[in-house]
Formats: sequence, C-alpha cells, structure tokens
Amino acid sequence: MLNEEDIETQKTETTSTVLQTRIGKMLSFEWLGQTIASICWIISVFVYATWGTGDWLQLMAASSWLLSNIASVISIGSS
Repeated sequence: MLNEEDIETQKTETTSTVLQTRIGKMLSFEWLGQTIASICWIISVFVYATWGTGDWLQLMAASSWLLSNIASVISIGSS
C-alpha cells in the first residue's frame, strides 16, 4: 500500500519526466524550425501590411501553425 510520501514521490517523478520531455520536444530541430518559421511568417504579414483578405488568411494560417506547435508541447503528459 502506498503512503502519502510515496504518492508525492511519484507525482514529483512524473512532473519531472513530463518537464524533461517537454523541454526535449522544444529543443528538437523539427519543433524549433517550425516554430521559428511560423513566427517569421506572422512577422512578415505585419511588415507587408496590405491587409487584404489574403493577408488575414496568411495571418490565421501562421497563427494556427504556431498554436499547434505550442499545443503539442502542452499536451505532453496530460493524457
């Protein structure tokens, strides 16, 4: 039977593992490349700033890409 100390130790180990996994994901070449690309894409929309329908669609696409990358890190360990 687990006592409270054992449960706390398991929670700490699980939290530590999730944190290491999240950091590992964020430091991966694929994640960094996609995140930097999406941020550059967002910045470019503001630099050109013609604000036609295409610009709004570009901004939505780049923002969705960035949010997807962030969500992929947040979802690690939450299942």
